[in-house]
Parts: sequence; structure tokens; C-alpha cells
Amino acid sequence: MNANASPDAPGRVVLLTTSHRVAPGLLSWPAWSVLREADRVLCADGAHPQLPYLREAGVTVEEASPSARDLVDAAAGGRTVVVVAGGEGEPALTDGLARLAGSGRVHMPDLELLPASYDLPGARLLDLVAVMDRVRTDCPWTSRQTHESLAKYALEEAYELVEAIETGNREELREELGDVLLQVVFHARMAEEDDEEPFSVDDVAGGLVAKLIHRHPHVFGEESAATPEEVEEHWLRTKAVEKQRSSVTEGVPIGQPALALTAKLASRARKAGLDAALPAGEGVGYELLTLAVRAEEAGVDPESALRAAARAYRDAIRTAEAAAAAGL
Repeated sequence: MNANASPDAPGRVVLLTTSHRVAPGLLSWPAWSVLREADRVLCADGAHPQLPYLREAGVTVEEASPSARDLVDAAAGGRTVVVVAGGEGEPALTDGLARLAGSGRVHMPDLELLPASYDLPGARLLDLVAVMDRVRTDCPWTSRQTHESLAKYALEEAYELVEAIETGNREELREELGDVLLQVVFHARMAEEDDEEPFSVDDVAGGLVAKLIHRHPHVFGEESAATPEEVEEHWLRTKAVEKQRSSVTEGVPIGQPALALTAKLASRARKAGLDAALPAGEGVGYELLTLAVRAEEAGVDPESALRAAARAYRDAIRTAEAAAAAGL
């Protein structure tokens, strides 16, 4: 308390919030400063993860659940009272303080919300991992799934993501990205249970980080790339060294849609400088093969092009249905 403060001075109430996604004890300097200078530090949750670290730092914390009126009285005379908020942010307490302030009959202290730790970008992924762990353990359906039983959902969600991209619906795009991410986290959680070769979502993320850094020497290393073509050249060269493949066709998944498969094979051959003749044959399959290769050479994704044409055809069918229903 300020020794020169008047007994009638309103004081200060600080609501200190922390993120459970940040390790306990890692607080901002303003937070540590106000905690050390406070006349009283209160916390309703005796099991709050911050309490051991506050006490280790010499901060006296009282386990108490004050009312709004209690806080106003505790801050009277120029005192500073800090409330270490729980995970929900103490809504009942803040509502009570707002009612007192709105009444106009109470000499209110200065009220301050002080975030003591902040979520970094991607912090909600920690929540996703925790929720997935709980669901895997407690849900009768989820706990019985395997990599094999979920494989079809990975394909379905990927197709739904593509559709959201093509339609330009931002809300659906966000949702479908989440569904694809769920597949990754789900498979990684199941992989932890493998007796012989377990790995976790951290291993998946760590491998991806290492790959991105290694394949972007123009970003993280000393090489330079001024154009997208130079970036692709770096990527392909680095990837070739990593994989040590005997054929450019290695790593091309045969199970993907036929047009996409053809375009990928044509792209690999073209980038490798191979003059591979198209196989001679008759029938629709060979005609489609030729068209797909020509599209790839022209910079057109044949799979996307055909999907766009198919959507136009779908709309034409619906128009015909409407006309038939109207008796036209």
C-alpha cells in the first residue's frame, strides 16, 4: 500500500489471467511486478497450477473466494489486491464488480485485467491433442478404430476439402481443414499405442519441421531463390538426395484418381527431362491419357479441369430436371 495514500483512496483490483497452454511460472514481467508489489494476492482454486511457482518466488497467496464487495473493501485505502483467475476467468466476480460500478453508489477501485501469459500461434493445437487423447481413451467407437479402419475417412475428408476450396466457401474451408487435421491427430494418437514402432504427434510435427527447413535452404540456409521456379528446383534437388530413388515414378501413389495420377507421372517425366513416348493403344483410356498429358504440359490440372466441367454438367442435369418437372 502506498504509505501516502488517503484512507479514502479507492485502491486497485487486478484480475491476473494465465494460459494453461503456457508452462506454469512463465509469466510476463508486469505480472511478476504487480504480484510482488500487491498488498494481497487471492486465488479461489487451491490447486491452481501457478500457485507453487508464485510461492516459490516469495509471493504470499491466500486461498479465498472473495465477493465483489469483499474486493472493493480489501482495496480501500489505496491497497492493491490481485486475484489469480481460474481457467474460466472468474465471470461471477467480474459481473459482480460491473454491477457495483454500475450502481453509482460505490466508490470503486481501479479495475485492471492483466494477462500474465499469452498463447502463441498454434497454441490451440495443444487442446486438440489433449481432447483427442481423452476421446481415444473414453469413447467406445473411437477406442476401437485402427489405421486401416480410418483410411477411407482420410480420403473422404481430403475430397471434401478440395470441394470447399473449389466452391470458395470460407466457412466450409475452415471446417474441412479441421476435419483433415483431425485425421492426422487421430492417426498419430493411435500410433502411440504400437508395441514395436510407436510415435506421437510430436514426432510427426518434428519430422515435418525438419523436412521443411531442409528443403528450404533459401529460407533457412545460405542458398538464394528469387522465383517460384528456383524454389521448386531446390525442393526437387533436395528431395532427390533424401529419397535416393531409382525411378522418378517412385513415390507416386497409384491409388489416386486416374487423371491426377497421369498428370503426376507426366510432371515427373517432364521435370526429369525424359522424352517418354505415350503408349500406343486404342480406346477411351488411351485418349484420356493423351489429354491428361497435354493438359499437364499446358499447365492445366486435368483433375481440377474435369471436376469443373463435371460441376457444369451437374448443373445442366438439374436444369433439365426442373424443366421436366415443369412439363416444358
